[in-house]
Amino acid sequence: MAHRIRLLLPVLVALSGLQLAAAPPPARNRFHVAVYIPVGVVEQMKDPAWLHKSWKEISSQVHVDKVYIETYRSGLVADDALLDSVQQFFVDHGVQVAGGIAYVGGGDNAGRVGNFKVTQKVEPGQFISLCYTDPAQREFVQHIAQLTARRFDEIILDDFFFYNTKTASDIAAKGDGSWTDFRLRTMDDVARNLVVAAARHVNPKVKVIIKFPNWYEHFQANGYDLDQEPKIFDGIYTGTETRDPVFNDQHLQQYESYEIVRYFNNVAPGRNGGGWVDTYGTLYLDRYAEQLWDTLLAKTPQIMLFQYSDLLRAAQVGNRSAWDKLDTTFNMEDLDKWSARGGAAGPPTYAAAAGYALSEINAIVGQLGNPVAIANYRPNQSIGEDFLPNYLGMIGIPIEMYPDFPTQAKTILLTEDAKFDPRIVSKIKTHLLQGGTVIITSGLLKALQGDGPNRIGQIAEIAITGNQLSADHYQGFFGMPGGALPHNILVPQISFMTNDAWPEVRLTANGNGAPLLLEDHYANGLLYVLDIPDNPFDLYALPQPVLTSLRRFLLRGFPVQFDAPSQIALFTYDNNTFVAESFLDHPAAVTVSLAGTGRHLRNLLTGQVLAGQAPPPIKTPFGRPLPPPPATEFHIAVQPHSFAAFAEQ
Repeated sequence: MAHRIRLLLPVLVALSGLQLAAAPPPARNRFHVAVYIPVGVVEQMKDPAWLHKSWKEISSQVHVDKVYIETYRSGLVADDALLDSVQQFFVDHGVQVAGGIAYVGGGDNAGRVGNFKVTQKVEPGQFISLCYTDPAQREFVQHIAQLTARRFDEIILDDFFFYNTKTASDIAAKGDGSWTDFRLRTMDDVARNLVVAAARHVNPKVKVIIKFPNWYEHFQANGYDLDQEPKIFDGIYTGTETRDPVFNDQHLQQYESYEIVRYFNNVAPGRNGGGWVDTYGTLYLDRYAEQLWDTLLAKTPQIMLFQYSDLLRAAQVGNRSAWDKLDTTFNMEDLDKWSARGGAAGPPTYAAAAGYALSEINAIVGQLGNPVAIANYRPNQSIGEDFLPNYLGMIGIPIEMYPDFPTQAKTILLTEDAKFDPRIVSKIKTHLLQGGTVIITSGLLKALQGDGPNRIGQIAEIAITGNQLSADHYQGFFGMPGGALPHNILVPQISFMTNDAWPEVRLTANGNGAPLLLEDHYANGLLYVLDIPDNPFDLYALPQPVLTSLRRFLLRGFPVQFDAPSQIALFTYDNNTFVAESFLDHPAAVTVSLAGTGRHLRNLLTGQVLAGQAPPPIKTPFGRPLPPPPATEFHIAVQPHSFAAFAEQ
């Protein structure tokens, strides 16, 4: 692998490369790799020749520690004798085996099982769950759980364990309550009695794992219960597929492949088994690698590759012409070499892409400590400002989500989700009184504004006016020079009392303005209001000086200060290591600042130690520059769709 990152100190320093290891990659010394085998692929394994050939192709490219063998999906139930032979094949090859179930009613393999039809009418590409008010289907759920538990001591549920039917029996059972409450109640019962208890009845040793999907904001509406199900099941697993951030329905941002692992670690401490990535919905091959990297940067113990037959397909390179000739972390020339060393004669497969990408992150992940980030409180079953923490992660603000108010954190971020906590204003006041920092978004401000009990007026007289500003310029603190925005950005206007609250960063238009970041003191604490554009993608349009100002306030006291354009994420760890990862299509310049003078950085890929320099004086609106704080700056160029990892010396 050739060099990827250059330090732009007084003299440009080229970094040497990481040598490719012979396949299979050394992934197992930092994390485990698992592969999921859907029941339709299990059926293909009736042919011993295909099974041997396919396994040779996969295992020559990526080391696999474990396979999950599915027993049911969409009307198809695996044959007992076939399950015996497939299970034995992998055991004979030194691979751990577990079971899998996809409780899908329809959407990929329509069919009939027993005395009920497992599909309802759906449009192409849509999924329908089983109907959990149908006695025959409830009996079938229990039957599949027991069939699988008799064979395996561990079972994982693919992320179709949700509830979205609206049959006549569903409507009658729901009554006058909400669909959310009805589905949560029903799925807790199904999980507890028809799946877990039923499985344990035939195999007391069995461990049943629920894999949650990536669309966590909407879980409760489909019966996924982040409050109760982690307690019902023996463990959870994390869907970290983020695919393309623009064209998928939820616009899941790349940062979520990292952030959702951290969130689910806090939902079920010590029982989040790993992250799950598939090969779908990406426009260029680097996006597949990024999902794998970001999942493992979250320090998960296992990565699940979905699914077996997809790993045999030729990897679709896609449109990467903007950076194809650059020296990126995921390098097509190196991928070709990796594939050839594994014995492949044709184009690289997804197995080769996975093996190559995992070998790169394996080189650094063991050197990283525990993640450090701003604590974001999201009460269970809440919704608001959909997936906003991931957009903030994409502008270089590290985020870690918690289902309980993180009283141990110095700085706490609260988005609109927090309005679901009826005591949230009291908790904000307590945290501020203890000297903490609380960041609330404009969405939460709108939900809490006013002077009554549990209203934000108890802390500060700030409010959303109901007007919007189509901003075209920005301005710094206390009249500091600003500049033009690349396009107009629509933001809510916030009212505040002069000299009681202070705009730290402002957006302006035609003489009017709105604080993008508003600061208010309360006892020994700091309250910030972050104004979120109507289109959260417009956060990426904020110029670098604006983003750097936001980070300077919001990441106060962080071990690493970060001056970078948008769509470069910062991952920081408690052992003075950090990773900068670019999701841009072009090279970008990044300045990293460490507290203290004379500091050095060690590149985690190459071992090279780098010296920094003192920062320049701080400009003020009064014409007299202030001396900079004692710090050391490092100027780094990060290639597109690449990561750079360092340790402070």
